[in-house]
Amino acid sequence: MGEKITLTCKDGQQIGAYLARPAGAPKAGVVVLQEIFGANQHIRNVADQYAAQGYLAIAPSLFDRVEPGLELGYTGDDPKKGMETRGKTELAKTLLDIEAAVDVVKSAGKVGVVGYCWGGTLAYASAVNLPGVAAAVGYYGGGVAAMSDKAPQAPVMLHFGEKDHSISMADVEKVKMNQPSVPVFVYPAGHGFNCDERASYDKDSADLARSRTLAFFAEKLV
Repeated sequence: MGEKITLTCKDGQQIGAYLARPAGAPKAGVVVLQEIFGANQHIRNVADQYAAQGYLAIAPSLFDRVEPGLELGYTGDDPKKGMETRGKTELAKTLLDIEAAVDVVKSAGKVGVVGYCWGGTLAYASAVNLPGVAAAVGYYGGGVAAMSDKAPQAPVMLHFGEKDHSISMADVEKVKMNQPSVPVFVYPAGHGFNCDERASYDKDSADLARSRTLAFFAEKLV
């Protein structure tokens, strides 16, 4: 359904991306932001799923500034490699990458951003910093609490797992306190519950979060 393309960012940097087109005319655009495992097969599958829902979907390769083409799995040394690579990224430059992806799909109309893990944090950061974002959804973004004192400029929805060992419920409560207008949902699941390639996958939680996300985008991206 999709194709790999090259994005040119405002600072001249080129990065890869996966673009998935819907069967008919797109109803809006969606940018899918990766976990710490790169824009891998799972993230491409997520983009395909949004395309199947009628969105022009794009997943930028946000590790390309550090290590072009890096795609990781979920076992062995890959999580450590993912953490190390994420640690070498710079938020300001990553936002330029996301902005370049937004620019590609804005021809479809309003643009929503949805992110998972590291991408969940980036989704919130995008809503705070990027004027081209009309709505954002973050799944288990570990850095959201630390930036929740900054008000998003677009509607935001957040999903967390109550069994997430990397994000405390105290952090979730901090987000709720700082941004009371942001809908925050907590599921009986752990970190990464949306990813069907991870041991922490929880189908019921993933399905419910997805239905809420789709309803949110259907309302905000018109």
